[in-house]
Amino acid sequence: MNYILIIITAIFVNNIVLSQFLGICPFLGVSKKMDTAAGMSGAVAFVMVLATLITYLLQHFVLNPLGLGFLQTICFILVIAFLVQLVEIVLKKIAPALYRALGVFLPLITTNCTILGVAIMVIQKDYNLLESVVFALATAIGFALALILFAGIREQLELSDLPKAMKGTPIALITAGIMAMAFMGFSGIV
Repeated sequence: MNYILIIITAIFVNNIVLSQFLGICPFLGVSKKMDTAAGMSGAVAFVMVLATLITYLLQHFVLNPLGLGFLQTICFILVIAFLVQLVEIVLKKIAPALYRALGVFLPLITTNCTILGVAIMVIQKDYNLLESVVFALATAIGFALALILFAGIREQLELSDLPKAMKGTPIALITAGIMAMAFMGFSGIV
């Protein structure tokens, strides 16, 4: 039951983008087309789960035993940057087609604050390893849901007849605000 609660909370109630406002840069920047939003979502999900797993182990088996908890943020950033580079190298060798599809998004993930935010949140919430991975995966699904829904709405808005002053960023920000309010409706579930 605890895992189901973590999943529902991470996807809907405390959506990383729409409730906690982490990852706004890729949310606004990569959401103009559905295919780029889906590519970014997949890349973020992969790196988020892997980074959470590694940073959890680093925190509990290296930083805490050595009394180096104050180095958490720096170590986590280095791990995330290393992972992104490693994933990029491996994809380039093993799956060139996938690398070309995600290649543009991989460097952006290094600066995506959702990855670091989730890695720190699992430590703050004192989750065990399995709960941490479930939380990371559910958060990635919530990120993908918000990003893909927003991209679909933005693609539809491009076809709409809007006043010139509302086109582009203004209507995108209004839409994001309405989506955030809609996701607040889930707060009564849990």
